[in-house]
Amino acid sequence: FYGIQSLIQIISNNQEALPQLSIEDAPRFQYRGMHLDVCRHLFTVEFIKKYIDLMSRFKFNTFHWHLTEDQGWRIEIKKYPELMVKGAYRDETVVGHASSHDREGEKFDGKRYGGYYKQEEVKEIVAYAAARQVTIIPEIELPGHSLAALTAYPHLGCTGGPYATATTWGVFPDIYCAGKETTFEFLQDVFDEIIPLFPGKYVHVGGDEAPKDRWKTCPHCQKRIKDENLADEHELQSYFVQRMEKYLNSKGKTIIGWDEILEGGLAQNAVVMSWRGEAGGIEAAKLDHDVIMTPTGWCYFDYYQAGPEGEPLAFPGQMTTVEKVYSYEPIPAELSEEQAKHILGAQCNVWTEYILSGDHAEYMVYPRAIALSEILWSPKVENRDYQDFVERLNDIGPYLDEVDINYAKHLFDRSAN
Repeated sequence: FYGIQSLIQIISNNQEALPQLSIEDAPRFQYRGMHLDVCRHLFTVEFIKKYIDLMSRFKFNTFHWHLTEDQGWRIEIKKYPELMVKGAYRDETVVGHASSHDREGEKFDGKRYGGYYKQEEVKEIVAYAAARQVTIIPEIELPGHSLAALTAYPHLGCTGGPYATATTWGVFPDIYCAGKETTFEFLQDVFDEIIPLFPGKYVHVGGDEAPKDRWKTCPHCQKRIKDENLADEHELQSYFVQRMEKYLNSKGKTIIGWDEILEGGLAQNAVVMSWRGEAGGIEAAKLDHDVIMTPTGWCYFDYYQAGPEGEPLAFPGQMTTVEKVYSYEPIPAELSEEQAKHILGAQCNVWTEYILSGDHAEYMVYPRAIALSEILWSPKVENRDYQDFVERLNDIGPYLDEVDINYAKHLFDRSAN
């Protein structure tokens, strides 16, 4: 399959004739991932397929599908219909870079927003991806980023609500109650419906940005800490994640979590996704955990890539240029040769607080994803020639035009000049 992709690239770059050649080509990293958040803003089945098409074309093999959040629950769970009735919708959405619920300056659009993917649609997308050598990893966030679920089923929170699906971005104090057995029963039921839909090895459980405010004052959580002989709320989160990991392991799945899952201890076969820089990945690899690198400074494609003047809306105050992406080395120098074997690969993340449409998403992703794809596939080079990459990138422009990708054209224009 990938040999054909390489051949297509050569044909595309040599329109008049194909030279006589033999191809020896293999990936440097086994995990070559792209992520998409469909919770802050929802994307159509047709767009998801197009997203997968481009992934496959550039030899990415893993689609990390972020399906649950504070701002919306995006996958059908038949046992819990209120997730689709209440959790999948929010009353309105904050506009632009406004981040507080302040009516001054028309910061909210006043429009109900939401939707979800039916299980039959999920099956269709998973099969579509598999035919293109792409495995889909679902992410069901826990214990934080769970406000949409609490809105649907308030008894799952520490206070019992009422809750409302978030209309702003950020981190919220209400998370799943770790002291109630009903929380674990709910999540196990959810995973019982999720697991048959996704045949891959991994399930992502989030684990990031889980404030402990409610747990500190919740009698159920405090009782759990006492009963399980835990030191504090950080160890309670570890208990939470490890308990869900044990359940998922019993179903033949391995968990992935954001690097916060290292806090308080972690079961040995969990995979750590390092996003807060590289420190979490380095720590995890030294503890013999497998790691996927996705540090914000190189791999967050919701950041501006130029400007921001003249650019579409993006995460404020941050910039990741194509050149910076191309400079990334996924294996930190601090790791020994043996520890480096735990770096499975890397992934670009596309969070969609500020990305409202498929066209906007394509603009943010391409050509940065092409730079990352070369890093993950090709052998390590001590001094990558960025200008050579830009020249080769210009040859890909006609293909992106042909398949109607709304890519950022800064580098293409520059190389054409």
